[in-house]
Amino acid sequence: MGSLTDTHCHLNLTTFQDDLADVLERAQESGVNRILIPGIDLATSRLAVDIAERYPQVYAAVGVHPSEAIAWDDSTLLELENLAHHPRVVAIGEIGLDYYRDHAPRDLQRKIFHEQLELAFDAGLPVSIHNRLAFDDLWTELSGWLARMRAQNSALAALPGVLHSFDGTISQGIQAMQNGFFLGISGPVTFKNAHARQALVKEIPISAILIETDAPFLSPDPYRGRRNEPAYTGYIVKKIAALHQMEFDAVAQETAINAARLFAWGAEI
Repeated sequence: MGSLTDTHCHLNLTTFQDDLADVLERAQESGVNRILIPGIDLATSRLAVDIAERYPQVYAAVGVHPSEAIAWDDSTLLELENLAHHPRVVAIGEIGLDYYRDHAPRDLQRKIFHEQLELAFDAGLPVSIHNRLAFDDLWTELSGWLARMRAQNSALAALPGVLHSFDGTISQGIQAMQNGFFLGISGPVTFKNAHARQALVKEIPISAILIETDAPFLSPDPYRGRRNEPAYTGYIVKKIAALHQMEFDAVAQETAINAARLFAWGAEI
């Protein structure tokens, strides 16, 4: 089995608080050698950093999810700036826009998205982007951000981040890839009725794909409906390999290299 990487896994949520060590042990036994835990608010961002300090295979992203935007205040950005300089933090995320749940006013979502993109620019860190039914507004903000970075010859403009659990159109995916973004592929690609998503993934080159479980959510078949965990990363790789008519190990290796390029976390442990 090739070396696997789970680039988006919420081990900082309470569902893992009682068996985190066991979850990580199962992940390693299944070949998962790198895990990225994103924050969704300040508390989970702090906890992501704490877990990354304790487990060498784990890294952290820090950020405020759009659904948590209502809690944003003047001190939030300052604390994120402090966390962003921690050596185990390799990205800003999970940030973006969510017009599906609409848990926060859209203008506030856009405001904190903008501020966190600027934080990523200043810190030189890539972003993990959440999008639900908001691609036009999302891309307007990302385009301005990319333009500002290119104008200042920022190295981040070449590898700006990943569109997490991508479920957009092929044209949106191409637009993102042409601007240096990776596309995160998660458990729903394994669902038997996910024909549109599978057709999309067939069109995405492996060189642009990152593997994500989004645990505890989006469990792949045959675990659909149960708690997801990084040990199931291989089911996503297996499906992508079948769609691209490639060997499992080749997909595992190339997507792990993609993650290492984006997050700059060095060689395997």
